[in-house]
Amino acid sequence: MDEDRILARERYQIEQIRELDDEVLQIEEVEGLPDDSDDDQARPGDFTFDTCLAPLHTYLGEVEDTHHRTSFVDTGAILTLPLFYLEGVVLFPEATLPLRIIQPKFIAAVERAMGQVDSSFTIGVVRVYRDPNSGSLRSAAVGTTAEIRQYRRLEDGSVNVVTRGKQRFHVRRHWIEADGAQCGEIEIIEEDLPLRMPRDAFGRLPPLRNLSSRNFPDAAKSHHKAKRHRDADENNDSDAESEESFLTELTLSEMRLHQTAIQSCSAYDMIDESTSSDDEKYVCESELCSGKSQSSDGSSRSKYRRRIDAASGVGRKGAINQSPQKEDAWGKRGMPSRLNQFRAVPRAFWPHWVYQMYDSFSLAQKAADMWKQVVGAPSMEGFVRKPDILSFSIASKIPISESTRQELLEINGVSYRLRREIELLEGFDRVRCKNCQTVIARRSDMLVMSNEGPLGAYVNPNGFVHEIMTFYKANGLALIGRPREEYSWFPGYAWTISNCATCERHMGWLFTAINKKLKPKYFWGVRSSQVADDMR
Repeated sequence: MDEDRILARERYQIEQIRELDDEVLQIEEVEGLPDDSDDDQARPGDFTFDTCLAPLHTYLGEVEDTHHRTSFVDTGAILTLPLFYLEGVVLFPEATLPLRIIQPKFIAAVERAMGQVDSSFTIGVVRVYRDPNSGSLRSAAVGTTAEIRQYRRLEDGSVNVVTRGKQRFHVRRHWIEADGAQCGEIEIIEEDLPLRMPRDAFGRLPPLRNLSSRNFPDAAKSHHKAKRHRDADENNDSDAESEESFLTELTLSEMRLHQTAIQSCSAYDMIDESTSSDDEKYVCESELCSGKSQSSDGSSRSKYRRRIDAASGVGRKGAINQSPQKEDAWGKRGMPSRLNQFRAVPRAFWPHWVYQMYDSFSLAQKAADMWKQVVGAPSMEGFVRKPDILSFSIASKIPISESTRQELLEINGVSYRLRREIELLEGFDRVRCKNCQTVIARRSDMLVMSNEGPLGAYVNPNGFVHEIMTFYKANGLALIGRPREEYSWFPGYAWTISNCATCERHMGWLFTAINKKLKPKYFWGVRSSQVADDMR
């Protein structure tokens, strides 16, 4: 039923495209850069363009769905696949990649992929880049498997395919077959599972309540035995482990450490084996912790230090207080309540804000909020409970340079990838030409013309794949030639080549509306491979 609905929707969208083509429209000649102060230029909420059309890649013509595709392969599996080395392209899991294949060796590679028994309809995509010093081509060590989902062979022998990223892999070795197809031996990368903190950290550490049962290392045992009365009977250990003796036997450093652990976490941190794993409870309680201990990194650390001083009884001048009833927080509570605090202490010594820095689910929420603030669409809220999928989704859509995207692909660890993406979103402000550092666009100029995000991959008639980011306006670009309608990536728009006016590098295209009713009237597509890494 789902496939029928998708096909019906695609037919409806194709009919819309044909209606645009059937209208008698005239292209306005582009004699220079559009006037950025044009009041008719659309802004969010004033679109008439259907953003669902761009991901369909209708410029490829009719393509047929493939069947009997291979699902995910076990991590660590070693496969032999046809490899596609693409310059300027970084494919992520679940991202769409269109291909127009003209060269015989690549056609042979596709036919080999569709006919192989193991991992059928699967190819490997690896980024190729030019060494900035020597200018020679180099290939990345990490790529992504791509599943061929749609396929069509044209009359001229060329092939159009639409693929979707599946799993990351390491290239072990590669070679060229007799028919010219490039093949390689790859190893599927094992993806880690997103972890909750501090719950998972607690699960791997012994509870501090073991203090009361004397489960110390040998050195600690000898230290505490020296403090005991020499004539104590070992059979009366239960009496010796009274509430008061337990506290008096703690050293100053132990008292400081344990009191910090108690006061630095809220109710959520004081969990035991019976704590439920309900997601809503975790979010609610983690927010409570955040409100108590995370007003800022600086304030958290200063409060942390003050708690240590309070626990150790050290005053402002550094002297140990002689009146614990006045200065020491321990003296204000009864002995039973103090012991209960020890028994309820968390199974880790670090404050909650430390764990939250690496909590995949907390980072996912922060990344989704940052994405909404900086980019806007598409919404990432639906992936917050799936941090691994969210990290790849943001990586495949974030408008950054090609080399930085490869960096994200090679990061192992959901938390580390999310932390890097948050850093990139926070620093994203300007887009510069990679060659001459001319400012081309700003973050406020960003435009989302596809429901898959502000950055997407498209292929031209010659088979070259370009990843472009879209903007309302751009600076320092010169138009080359006249607008052309054929093979447009955005139905209803004509495209014009644009170069950097300073260094004359090909930066992208200007897209102008053929139908005067379409909004936006125009927008810019900038190649990610020509964008500088520094976007601050």
